[in-house]
Parts: sequence; structure tokens; C-alpha cells
Amino acid sequence: MSIDLKSISSDKAPAAIGPYSCAIEAHNTVYVSGQLPIRTDGFMPESAKEQAAQSICNIEHLLRSSGMSLRNVVKTTVFLTNMDDFAQVNEVYGAIFSAPYPARSCVEVSKLPKGAKVEIECIAVR
Repeated sequence: MSIDLKSISSDKAPAAIGPYSCAIEAHNTVYVSGQLPIRTDGFMPESAKEQAAQSICNIEHLLRSSGMSLRNVVKTTVFLTNMDDFAQVNEVYGAIFSAPYPARSCVEVSKLPKGAKVEIECIAVR
């Protein structure tokens, strides 16, 4: 059985930094790769709070390119380089997403690409 895959990108979100799609759609489900908190001009905010907001902004642009919104998100994974930043990230996350909130995992990792403090990925369904 062949799966019809559609690569998704946005000129409002940074391009992939490796051999992967920023997002890919299969069977009405969009899988958004981990989004670093980088703007299209290459700028990365300093604080974890600002980085979380930028990562979610990048996710939102990719979802819009597929005809979806943050309301379609059913699952997120948040990667932090310091779990002490959890409260800051949670504050931003709770202000942007609304109930019923997506399922979520949050893990601390030793390092993220480009020196980021935060990276967020998600799954969205039509």
C-alpha cells in the first residue's frame, strides 16, 4: 500500500536544516518536525519563554500552510535543555493553546541544534 505524502513548508517559518520535511501530511494528519525558535531572518530570542513562543509561531505558520490551525493540534512534544525553564514555557503554552489542550510530553535534553533552549514538535489532525 502506498501512502500519499505531502511535504509542507512556509515562507514564514525557517527552512529545514537537514534532510527532512518541516512538516508532512499523511491521511489528514500533519506531523510537524521539531521547530527551533528561529525566525526566517535567522534571529533566535534569548529567553526560554520567548523561544517557546517563537517555536509555536513557527508551528502555526506550517499548519496554516496545510489549511489547519493550532486548534487541530492533538499532541505536542516539548524539548528543554533545562527543566528549570518549564514554568516559563508552560506559561506561554497555556496562553497560546486553549482547552481542550493537546496531549503533551516534555523532556529535558542535553543539547538542541543551534544552541536553542526549546524545541517543539506536534501532530495535528483534520
